[in-house]
Amino acid sequence: MEVNQKTRWHLRSQSIVFVVLLLAIVGLLAWLSTRYNYQADWTANHRNSLSPASVALLKRMPGPIEITAFASAKQVGGLRETIRALIKRYQRIKPDIHLSFVDPDTEPQQVRAMGVRFQGELVVSYKGRTQHVQRLNEHSITDTLQALVRGAKRTVVFLSGHGERNPSGRASYDYGQWAKQLKDKGIRTTTVNLAKQGKIPANASTLVIAGPQVKLLPGEVKLILAYLERGGSLLWMHDPGSLHGLAPLAKALGVQFQPGVAVDPTAERLGQRADAVPVTGYGQQAIVKGFNLVTFFPQACAIKTTAAGDWKSKPFLTTTAQSWSETGPLNGVVSFDKGKDIHGPLNIGIALTRQVAASKPGQKGPSKSNSDAKRTQRAVVIGDGDFLSNAAFAQSGNLDLGQHIINWLSHDDTLIDIPARVSRDITVKFTPTERGMVALVLFVLLPLALFGAGLGIWLRRRKL
Repeated sequence: MEVNQKTRWHLRSQSIVFVVLLLAIVGLLAWLSTRYNYQADWTANHRNSLSPASVALLKRMPGPIEITAFASAKQVGGLRETIRALIKRYQRIKPDIHLSFVDPDTEPQQVRAMGVRFQGELVVSYKGRTQHVQRLNEHSITDTLQALVRGAKRTVVFLSGHGERNPSGRASYDYGQWAKQLKDKGIRTTTVNLAKQGKIPANASTLVIAGPQVKLLPGEVKLILAYLERGGSLLWMHDPGSLHGLAPLAKALGVQFQPGVAVDPTAERLGQRADAVPVTGYGQQAIVKGFNLVTFFPQACAIKTTAAGDWKSKPFLTTTAQSWSETGPLNGVVSFDKGKDIHGPLNIGIALTRQVAASKPGQKGPSKSNSDAKRTQRAVVIGDGDFLSNAAFAQSGNLDLGQHIINWLSHDDTLIDIPARVSRDITVKFTPTERGMVALVLFVLLPLALFGAGLGIWLRRRKL
């Protein structure tokens, strides 16, 4: 090609137009970046994004949240930046979360006044309530927010003194791990020995009877019935076998535990024993609102309901149609015996409600006046105590179900359908095929594209 003055001006004008257009595009992208934000999280289970539990909780928290972080401005390792990045995940879902910093080195009086003990500690305030966070992770912050939403403290009281499952025990059949999960979410757990203490604590939000192994004294049963009459919430988890003196309680609630142990051939296909029955479908009861996880119940018994006073009952845990209540030995080959066993589906979880008169301030128990406002009393009866034990609570949806039940019994309805688990995986995982594709793009296709572009520009310039 012949190069003359006209050709040079033509090439220069093309270059000028190219530069102007390039700068315009860059400016436009910069302008758009201030108004739109897009992020992609490639880590397993979206490690760098908030979990569904955290997102669901934030959407149920109207009003601003104030977070004060106590971190030195001179802290080595970028502690303030770490805190900002963590809180930023929450601010993307709830913009009215306000984060401020206090330097413990320059404001020691405020540190003492707010009871701060650790570098990097957060003080979270919501609707006049305050909680401290000492571990900088999503699990701790979300559990703290859930405790703030509850407002008043919740105390779950476990009956003891009859071989019941221990909420602080480490044995496989105890409830130590479940109790720890409750504590993390702002729910206190304690025990009561009625023979020793003679009464159920007045601050009990829920009384838990978890599989007694010896007979309760008649006086102890009367105290439980009196607690129920006063409008207290109850969670009764009964293992197959003897009622151990609690027949009056079963009669008052209108429940009957059927003989035998629930078995389901489906469990074996899922890698469980036949007597660890799965529940895959749930009713319309509020406890299982939005619940779609599989739960397992080792050694469960079926429950039948009868009319009892003004209690209204509704099953919320029902086994599959392939299940049955086995009345014979569980060793060897187990099969359904017509005329002896009870064919499924079986109800193994019952929710009970009734209307009681609301208590007046300073009054113990509900008022007897018909003109007083009514409130709903709640109770749950489950034919299995193993599903929340240390050995079984982590299986599939068992932990989530336990949290749903306690939230419902505590009248924390806004928290019922929030998942219990928050912790995430912290690694990015690729299959062998995905690793091969990444290597192909980074080490083959991208270098070839750059080489080809450079070669094309060089050849074009040679022709000029």
